[in-house]
Amino acid sequence: MKLFLDSTRCQGYGLCQEHAPDLLELDEWGYASVVAVDVPPAEEDAARACVESCPNSALRLES
Repeated sequence: MKLFLDSTRCQGYGLCQEHAPDLLELDEWGYASVVAVDVPPAEEDAARACVESCPNSALRLES
């Protein structure tokens, strides 16, 4: 499973990082960047919650 970020859709709410702090980092303005593109099996539930929490659908998962 891979986590992708469309940075053009990110509005800096920071909700995603609350669910998956090991997969995402926020810059000083709250905009996300993906730390780990390949999601470890132990982090898959967190990655799903992260994607679902984004109000702008900036994140997606692919198998």
